[in-house]
Amino acid sequence: MERDLRQELRRLRLFAYGSTSLLCLIALTAFTRTFQKQKFEEIDVERINVVEKDGKLRLVISNRDRSPGPIFKGKPFGYAGGTRPGMIFFNDEGTENGGLTFTGSQDADGKYRASSHFSFDQFNQDQILYFQYTDNNGQWRTGMTIADRTTVPITQLVALQDSIKQMPDGPTKAAATKRFMEPRPGEPIFAPRVYVGRDPAKSALLVLSDRAGKARIRLAVDSLGRSSLEFLDATGKVTRSISDQ
Repeated sequence: MERDLRQELRRLRLFAYGSTSLLCLIALTAFTRTFQKQKFEEIDVERINVVEKDGKLRLVISNRDRSPGPIFKGKPFGYAGGTRPGMIFFNDEGTENGGLTFTGSQDADGKYRASSHFSFDQFNQDQILYFQYTDNNGQWRTGMTIADRTTVPITQLVALQDSIKQMPDGPTKAAATKRFMEPRPGEPIFAPRVYVGRDPAKSALLVLSDRAGKARIRLAVDSLGRSSLEFLDATGKVTRSISDQ
C-alpha cells in the first residue's frame, strides 16, 4: 500500500514537472514570436492600422470601403468613412493631419475622372499645404497650394455648419450662412495664398494672394508660350500688366 502510494506521488511529480515545463515552453515561444520580426514576400490586405502603445492611430492604409472618415483626438466626426482609398496620417493626439488619396475610373462611354491628393493639415484644422491633380475627361489641373486657415478647431466649424444645414430655407438660414463664411478671429476660414501649377487651359501659373485669398499677382505662360505678369486689386481688377508682346 505504502509502495503504491509512493509510486503514485512520483507519477504526480513527473506530471507536474512535465506540465510546468510545457507551459514555460509555450509561454517562451509565444513571447519570442510576439517580438520577432516577421517577413512576408506578399500579402493581400484591406486595411493596416499603425498605432501607438496606447492604441492611438498614427497611420491608416486602406482600400475605399475600409477607409476612415475624419477623426479628432481619437473620435470620428463630420462624415462617415468609405470614401478615401490611400493613406491617412494622425498626430500625437490621434487627430487626422494629412494624407495621400487617389482615384480614377472610366465609364461605359469612355469618359473618365481621376484625382490624386497629398496634403498636410494645420493643427486641429484642415489642409494648408497640398499637392493635387484633378482630371475630368482630359480637362485637368495640377499644382501645389499653400493656404491660411482660421485657428478655430475644425470640429467647432463642422458642428456649426451642420446646425445651419438643418435650418429651414429662408432669410435666417441665408444670414447664418453668410456669417459662417466671415473671418474668425480676424482670419478667413480658408484663404489660398500661393498656387503653383497648370490649369485646364494649359497655362503654367504662379498666383500670389492676400490674406483674404484674393489673387494680387499672377505670373503665367499660356499654351502658346506667351508670358505675362499681372497685378490685381482686392476686387480682382488688373491694375498693371506686363507681357512679352
